[in-house]
Amino acid sequence: MAKLRPALPAEADALTVLVMRSKAHWGYDAEFLAACAPELRIGAGDEVRRRIVVAEGGADDGCGGRGAPVLGLASLDGEPPLGRLGLLFVEPAAIGRGVGRLLYRDVLRRAAGLGFRRLVIDSDPHAAGFYRALGAAYRGGPGAPGELVRFEVAPSPLAAWARAWTGGVAAVHVGNVAEYNAQFADASLDREQRAAHHYACLAAFYSPRPAALVLPRTVPAGWIGLVGRQLGWPAGVEVYDGLAERGPGLSDSVRARPALTARLTGAADGAVAAGCEGAAAPLVPWGLTAPFARLSGRPWRPGELRYESKSAAHELFGRILAEGGHPAITLPAQWRADTRRAAVRLLAARARAGESTVLKSEHGVGGSGTTVVTPERVRAAGGARAVLRALPRGPLLVEEYVAGPADAEEPRDLTYDGFVDARGRVHEVGGAVMDVADGGYRGATVGPGVVPGWAEKPLLAFGEAVGRELSAAGYRGWFDVDFVADGAGRLAPTETNLRLTGPSVAFMVAARLDELRGAGHLVRIADRVELGARLPEAAFDELCEDLARRCAAIGSVFVPAIPTGAFEPAPWMGALVAATDKEALDAAERLVRAGALSVGAMFEQAGDDRA
Repeated sequence: MAKLRPALPAEADALTVLVMRSKAHWGYDAEFLAACAPELRIGAGDEVRRRIVVAEGGADDGCGGRGAPVLGLASLDGEPPLGRLGLLFVEPAAIGRGVGRLLYRDVLRRAAGLGFRRLVIDSDPHAAGFYRALGAAYRGGPGAPGELVRFEVAPSPLAAWARAWTGGVAAVHVGNVAEYNAQFADASLDREQRAAHHYACLAAFYSPRPAALVLPRTVPAGWIGLVGRQLGWPAGVEVYDGLAERGPGLSDSVRARPALTARLTGAADGAVAAGCEGAAAPLVPWGLTAPFARLSGRPWRPGELRYESKSAAHELFGRILAEGGHPAITLPAQWRADTRRAAVRLLAARARAGESTVLKSEHGVGGSGTTVVTPERVRAAGGARAVLRALPRGPLLVEEYVAGPADAEEPRDLTYDGFVDARGRVHEVGGAVMDVADGGYRGATVGPGVVPGWAEKPLLAFGEAVGRELSAAGYRGWFDVDFVADGAGRLAPTETNLRLTGPSVAFMVAARLDELRGAGHLVRIADRVELGARLPEAAFDELCEDLARRCAAIGSVFVPAIPTGAFEPAPWMGALVAATDKEALDAAERLVRAGALSVGAMFEQAGDDRA
């Protein structure tokens, strides 16, 4: 594993030789190399003036020499706010082994810390694909043989909210999705919580940089390696999986293993117990539960979660709006039907009036327990009673349906994400646009310019107001507020979620990619990407590696988010794609969906070949 250090004054000549050897790797003739030599020479004092860092490896790196050979170098030239990545060269024998990526990310990290806002990169044409794959924006060239290709990148520190989320240290991520759902006895979820165990894989993204993952189901061996490479995780992220293959009891399963409990909670020495600044690694769950409180030593205050209830959230929204100050927010009417007879009467009356209705369970995740019912649907079913007969038992909320924008290109479903820290301070994370069909969540997109300009200010202001109320009620943790755009320039809040969500995961990945690759990433999480065939584990790993390479070739990023669904009878996976412009983001999603479906054709072709 290569390590970085500052270049030494005595190394100038040797580093110049490495630079020229690396340049010659691309097949240039002696005359061309001689012409390049003055510009590429490293002179006395350049190691400080140009902020040169070298990557060195162990004796077994296969690059010749003894001790710790130098595998590459990079320079950060100029003064803030505009600088230049002047040199980035890798020993030919080490090309393709991650050394260049390590050096590039280090330059961006140092540049962000020094206040650089833009770096120019004049790349050898042979290295253009490398910079494009790492997120640099193409700016021109080559127009003639030997001309350099220009790229730019905007160095960015980790977002302030992301640093505050875990206190600046790596965290232990506990995938207790099923455990969280189970405490609400949601009738719309299956008792085995199979889907929740799949979504627990999102624990890989509960913060920008984990120390350890704690997962109920066993995950594919190659998955964490790929995710770690895509998100620049340092070596040593520990994975504890297969701890609760059935049932919701992940936290209790950890507590049944005293040695593991001690390691994860910081009561034992080791990498997990220590954060990046020497502090104990915090435990971050999907959501708060009594078993997690026992595991983490956190006080359990069940009243904190009362606004997870959709009717309680509706009442909260009403109180905030009654105080004034949010003219662009409108609240849909809502009625509680304690019996099915009452629900039938309400639904039938609204259908007769030509009104569409949203039926909701008191609790529900990802749209479970939420159904949009039009008057046409009531008539087609033979009446309101027939519609309700197909829904889960239990009390229902009957809510006014908010018609969306007339323009199908305008987003209808939006969300605000934020969190309340241990001191009760509200941190704004941002707004996102969700992909929702018939009340069911299918994914979300986050990033600059995603939320339309007319909606951004009222969304952020109302989300912050909700956060202040949650803080006053004693809640500490992540939350979101979901909205529907009404087509008249207003937003209607529909629920709060007092836990992590798919959009929150996208925000975490965006923050990490901005830090690694430069500012401005759009990130989309796709809840379910259909696979064309049920794959063996090794074949699934190979598919994901291929999709990552193909996305990198167009300057985007693919991260498999939920791998375990690939082994279901109807196979699927969750996916994250990222890019710095919408066209590239859409292209990456199309590439991933088409590639995932194509594996079925691949297996059919293999069968034909055997025949």
